[in-house]
Amino acid sequence: MNGLELPPVTWAGVGLGLTVLAVGVLVSLLVRVVVRMVMGWRGRGPSASAVFSRLAGTLVVILALLASLAIVFPSVKPVDILGGVGVVSIAAGIAFQTVLGNMFAGIVLLARDRYRIGDQIAVQEHRGTIVAMGLTSTSLRTFDGRLVLIPNAVLHSQVVTVQTGFEQVRTSVHLDVDDAVDLERACRIATAAMRAVPVVLEDPLPQALLAEVGTTTVRIELRFWSGATQLESREATHEVISAVLSAFSRERVATGSDVLVIEAGSGLQRLLRTRDGEGGPGEGTP
Repeated sequence: MNGLELPPVTWAGVGLGLTVLAVGVLVSLLVRVVVRMVMGWRGRGPSASAVFSRLAGTLVVILALLASLAIVFPSVKPVDILGGVGVVSIAAGIAFQTVLGNMFAGIVLLARDRYRIGDQIAVQEHRGTIVAMGLTSTSLRTFDGRLVLIPNAVLHSQVVTVQTGFEQVRTSVHLDVDDAVDLERACRIATAAMRAVPVVLEDPLPQALLAEVGTTTVRIELRFWSGATQLESREATHEVISAVLSAFSRERVATGSDVLVIEAGSGLQRLLRTRDGEGGPGEGTP
């Protein structure tokens, strides 16, 4: 008889195949719970635990599905099933190479566990707090309240600055003082003012260092350590500038700038008045 001949199927085989599939689903749920607990015990982040537990559970379901197909269709060899899956996988890889690239990048990022939800990062021109980490993209809430979805392939290939990678960060502020003042005294006053700011950490100690010589000024670099978040470093910068300027004003330490003001002499003033008289409004030359 010509035509397509289906492999023999029996009700007993169908029942056994469905049973295997059901057991595989239950086992996958157990595997997901176990993987999540093990990764949590090893100190991995919630996002990594959720993604890898889901991947492990999906792998168990796929294996159970292949086993049930082999039971329902006994004439079909497991090698043939795996070969078909391989062909489909190649075709899907060609069609969805961008998506798969982001997925593999996400797996690598989650496996490395360099940053987690709640960390503040900067990548390219985007800066903000991570609010979600998925298999294909990472959600970033920028410091001005916008939601940015960054493909994981970008995070994997670009330089990422993790602002909260450590508990403390150092900030530098530059301040120009008149070159006629006592520079050592100015540095001591600035250091004492920074140490009095509550949000500035005592370890490491803040420093005031001479950094650059201008035309009529000397630049002092104020170095201090604070908490790592964006808000903590900005608040510390605000408090340090206010405290140092107040101390300089109280101790009569003159600040300055390299902007020079040239005052016109008496001869230049007479010349300007003469030109204004000749070319003023209503007296223009023909």
